[in-house]
Amino acid sequence: MPVLEKGTLLKRHSPLVAPASEQMHVIDNTTSVPAFDDLLRRNGLGTLSASGIEIFQINVGKRCNQICGHCHVDAGPDRLEMMTQETAAECIRALEQTNIPKVDITGGAPELNPSFRWLVQQASRLGRYVMDRCNLTVLLLKGQADLAEFLAHHRVEIICSLPYFQERETDRQRGEGVFHRSVDALRRLNGLGYGVPGSGLTLNLVHNPVGAFLPPPQAALEADFRRALDRKFGIQFNHLFCITNMPISRFLEFLLRSGNYEQYMERLAQAFNPQAVAGLMCRSTISVGWDGRLYDCDFNQMLDLEVGFSAPRHVSNFDLAALNRRRIVTGRHCLGCTAGAGSSCGGATIGLR
Repeated sequence: MPVLEKGTLLKRHSPLVAPASEQMHVIDNTTSVPAFDDLLRRNGLGTLSASGIEIFQINVGKRCNQICGHCHVDAGPDRLEMMTQETAAECIRALEQTNIPKVDITGGAPELNPSFRWLVQQASRLGRYVMDRCNLTVLLLKGQADLAEFLAHHRVEIICSLPYFQERETDRQRGEGVFHRSVDALRRLNGLGYGVPGSGLTLNLVHNPVGAFLPPPQAALEADFRRALDRKFGIQFNHLFCITNMPISRFLEFLLRSGNYEQYMERLAQAFNPQAVAGLMCRSTISVGWDGRLYDCDFNQMLDLEVGFSAPRHVSNFDLAALNRRRIVTGRHCLGCTAGAGSSCGGATIGLR
């Protein structure tokens, strides 16, 4: 299991804090596994291209009230990278030019950005379906007392991180005391109708494996979560998403420190599933960074891999036609999204609901 280090990579002056150099150097030189594009070609899949943007994902910054052992963002209280109001306004102007139906707001803890609520309000005004990727404990912070009610008022889907339905595994990954604070937050959300059948307020949970292995079958684990959380705490939710840990940032550090990196990458490559490719999130998503730069997905964003192949690279130059059919920038880290049942921000890509 990952052992939580104290502080972010930035605070500990880790060389891995420079993704474009150190992290990509490690990933690019993993010669024990084939390049991702080679695997696509071997399976007759050609190059990876977008299939039309359905999700406008906005990463509003790296500030977070938690420091999680698996975090691909290296988020934490000491991270100062935050989207400005000006860039947030550029995101809304880009949305106004399109009919992209979904807005996915993430971080860090996205709710800590001063423009978060404004983004929710403006996206809702445009009639877009809004999702908030929430770490749960942020709902209990002083100064966020009305956050849950705000989200319910705007009927925002809440996608919550909860690695496991037991305290030990969750706290090992996310920090001491996080599990019970998460339970308190979930009970509060249930009290507002979130996750309750017929309420129309969607509450989804996210499972990340607590170690260097792939997630179990999503449907079976969802049933386990549902039974355990209902029996122990009376908690209800809509669905569970299983997301494979990507060999990026703090999880990459754990893999290297524990001697599991090569083995983990080989496991991902051996589990490559051609059927998972059609549902890759990069094909239907555009990801906007805190500074307005554009990426194919949030993982590429954390590796400084901007959109390429002549696609516009900043939200101020947003061009839906050019981005809708762009070629996707790939690397060996993409193996994490095509292993087993596939992995995306919405969980498994095979057998999607």
